[in-house]
Amino acid sequence: MRWTRSLIPTLREDPADAEAVSHKLMVRAGLVRQLAAGIYVYLPLGQRVMDKINAIVREEMNRIGGQEVTLPVLHPAEIWQQSGRWQTIGDEMFRLKDRNARDMCLGMTHEEVVAWIASKGLRSYRELPQIWYQIQTKERDEARPRSGVLRTREFLMKDSYTLDLDEAGLAKAYDAHKEAYCRIFDRCGLRYYVVESDPGMMGGSGSHEFMASSAAGEDEVALCDRCGYAANVELARGVPPLPKFPAWILEEVPTPNVRTIPEVAALLAIEPALTIKSLLYVAKTGPLLVLVRGDQVLQEKKLARLAGEVRPGHPDEVRAELGAPVGSVGPVGVRLPIIADESLREGVYVVGANKDGYHLKGVRPGQDFSPRFADLHVAQSGEGCGQCGGAPLKVERVIEVGNIFKLGTQYSVPLGAVVLDESGRERPIVMGSYGIGPARIAAACVEQRHDADGIIWPWSVAPLHVHLLAVNAKDPEQAKVAEELDQELAAGGFEVLFDDRDERPGVKFKDADLIGLPIRVTVGTGFVKTGLVEVRSRKDRAERRVARRDVVASVKELARELMGA
Repeated sequence: MRWTRSLIPTLREDPADAEAVSHKLMVRAGLVRQLAAGIYVYLPLGQRVMDKINAIVREEMNRIGGQEVTLPVLHPAEIWQQSGRWQTIGDEMFRLKDRNARDMCLGMTHEEVVAWIASKGLRSYRELPQIWYQIQTKERDEARPRSGVLRTREFLMKDSYTLDLDEAGLAKAYDAHKEAYCRIFDRCGLRYYVVESDPGMMGGSGSHEFMASSAAGEDEVALCDRCGYAANVELARGVPPLPKFPAWILEEVPTPNVRTIPEVAALLAIEPALTIKSLLYVAKTGPLLVLVRGDQVLQEKKLARLAGEVRPGHPDEVRAELGAPVGSVGPVGVRLPIIADESLREGVYVVGANKDGYHLKGVRPGQDFSPRFADLHVAQSGEGCGQCGGAPLKVERVIEVGNIFKLGTQYSVPLGAVVLDESGRERPIVMGSYGIGPARIAAACVEQRHDADGIIWPWSVAPLHVHLLAVNAKDPEQAKVAEELDQELAAGGFEVLFDDRDERPGVKFKDADLIGLPIRVTVGTGFVKTGLVEVRSRKDRAERRVARRDVVASVKELARELMGA
């Protein structure tokens, strides 16, 4: 691949709107360009990275018996209406009408299509199990596209679907996918965690996410080094340390013009952990009062798993239900259902008195009010592990690069995907759904492997392997040797980017570091004097000066080292 015949528009400066390292470097290295908010063009080097990742994904999916298909991006509304998601998915779905005024949508996922195919094509248990997968464009009207290719409106996804007769078959398929995903991420050179997660809009009985460490990540996971516990903070269970409880008696205290936990704590000269945050939520069954400790944050997804779909109460609803404004409400004497965080099982606290300008001091949960206890708060670094008890959790920012879901019969039942079992009885097909984001893998590689000068690609997904350049392209001897090495390296099985530009050496070297191919081969002025060519590793910048005849052998030796790293 010759630079002068290629589209490689490198930039010296970071894009003005870029915050994530991967966004900055993928644009500057000429891998991608933004067409509109959340919509990216993959340029030749970026496309080569995606092709490498997709090849690894295909190999591992085929290894577990996957059959590749291509499902449409444009879907009729009917199948989404049958599953119920047409009504429950909000503005993130692109919806449109065709020329005959029929409702259509752009697919953000394909469970409905797969269930429809199964309903038309499978008849007997003998045809199960099945694994179908595709690498296909998805469309999602993301409200806040950002971080380059990490959060976009149009994206490529590998999604696969398993179809089994029963839960035992699903469990086997689920484990096979988990193992395949680990091999994919290992081969792509990622550091990652497999964590418990919330199925969300996908539904089903269980799910895991594959999270790559990165400060640019929009998710957080809680990790325990002792027992290996790992979970998304949406699910993670932490045990906060107990504060030292005072010997309070129950009494009403004036708190004029005080509304927030920090204000209450400051006025009473106590730590926020000795207060209770009382929050009114409205579920389909009616209002309820939710309690967390004053130094904690409510995780709404934990609450939703207990109470179903919920929303925060409006200020007028708070006053109507509790007789006081937000900031003065509490659990004592209320007739609403109360759900309290597990950490409130013991102790004595300050709560709102349901009286404007007053709080109650000395309130004991379980004695002065009777709640249902459950894990509700967001786990924080330093809390005890909810699985092994003693070891402290650490919370780390991560990029989600893959997810797997046990769907069960959530889609097969409404779409009529059934087969006859051995006794001739109809059984709904038990499904699983599994996704990987190739662009997220690429971005996570950049996030984890870069330095101040640019990207450091792992061998497996690098756009090319060797960056070849002549320091002075006008020097006949340098140009001749570089031309010969381009052909010899290609014949040796290496993918070569030959920088044949008539540019200043500094520009060429900076571009080489920015793009980050694993090996750089430089034919410079030193060759004219000594006959030596420089072979350099991008990873550690270690240089080898070798004779012209030994260049290919030296590159092969370095390649073996890098592939084993």
